[in-house]
Amino acid sequence: MLPLTSCAALGGSVCGGWGLVAVCGSVIMSIVPKRIAIIGSTGSIGVSALDVVEHLGPEFRAVALSAHSQADKLIEQMRRHRPAAVAICDPGHAAAVKHAAEPLGIQVYVGPEGLQQMVQRPDIDTVLAAIVGAAGLPVVFAAVRAGKTICLANKESLVVAGALLIPEAKRRGVPILPVDSEHSAIFQALQCGRSHEVKRIILTASGGPFRNAPRHEIENATVADALAHPTWQMGSKITIDSATMFNKGLELIEACWLFNLPPSKVQIVVHPESVIHSMVEYVDGSVVAQLSPPDMRTPIQYALTYPDRLPGISRTIDWSQTFGLNFFPPDFERFPALRIAQEVAEQGGTSGAVMNAANETAVTAFLAGRISFGGIARAVEHTIRAHTVQPHPSLDDLFEADRWARNMAEEFVSQTAATAAAAS
Repeated sequence: MLPLTSCAALGGSVCGGWGLVAVCGSVIMSIVPKRIAIIGSTGSIGVSALDVVEHLGPEFRAVALSAHSQADKLIEQMRRHRPAAVAICDPGHAAAVKHAAEPLGIQVYVGPEGLQQMVQRPDIDTVLAAIVGAAGLPVVFAAVRAGKTICLANKESLVVAGALLIPEAKRRGVPILPVDSEHSAIFQALQCGRSHEVKRIILTASGGPFRNAPRHEIENATVADALAHPTWQMGSKITIDSATMFNKGLELIEACWLFNLPPSKVQIVVHPESVIHSMVEYVDGSVVAQLSPPDMRTPIQYALTYPDRLPGISRTIDWSQTFGLNFFPPDFERFPALRIAQEVAEQGGTSGAVMNAANETAVTAFLAGRISFGGIARAVEHTIRAHTVQPHPSLDDLFEADRWARNMAEEFVSQTAATAAAAS
């Protein structure tokens, strides 16, 4: 099966990568330089991506980097990797970045509009989108419209606007290659069969820090508890989403758009070891899985070198050691985020934008100590229930739904906090 997002790539429009050249009856690799913009280079995915680019050698170059407000870290990356351009989205940090960039000859773009301008540069052919949240949507659209190959780690772009983004990419012949470990695994496993042979895809979930916790313990979990992920090292937003399992809900919706599948063909299973990153079950009963230790550098490298594989820097499975792989059905009662996300996937329209915006607002409130951990899912569900879904929204409609949902979720958070304060 060729996933929807890879059809354009396999049609010959992939920028950069490898070509196969026959010489004296043998096949050698002919390297075509790949020029990469890493959007969100100071986050965990961005840092891993820079590790991969550095490992791959001079034919893979990070020509553009961006950060929201971590100016010091961005400046450190500028000095090490010497990109042609950088973007700093928070104008308050622009002066420091420009001062550091001037002696290096690096062009600086400022603000969200500047970031969108940067990804359209002619010296960029691949954009790795690693911004967390709906904030990544405008720059992904800008990159698609500029004809850049997209390596997508920003799942929210598809959760919010998959119905617009996927057709736009298809019209322009732009491949969207998954970077999330689960979607990378599915993308690889789908190459073992054809679309009509797929019975379902199975998204694996670690279960997070509360996999075995009783409901009352989950309800009152502290920020420190929720950030203590057992297998992955990630940023705080994604780690909290993993603990609530909203992250898996977002991935379910993303998978539907990436692989052109209905929600009924996407199943979630809890796999604590995080070694099998996802699976595809075919109609003959065969299940194809991708396995590797939990390290984001593996799927990042595959997206950057696709359709070929190169020696990596990630650790590998030690087959000389005994280990087990376990699987458990998810608990929709203890983790209502999964049920909410399934409903949203079936509704479509503006509901994905509303769920994502409400979740971002609620997670911020939880990290600030304004609501309980259990309050995150309640805030999201309350916001979704209050929303009237628009089935065929424009991009402006989606941005308006995002704004409305943030306000609605914030009202819920404020009321919940006030009630808790009065009770104490």
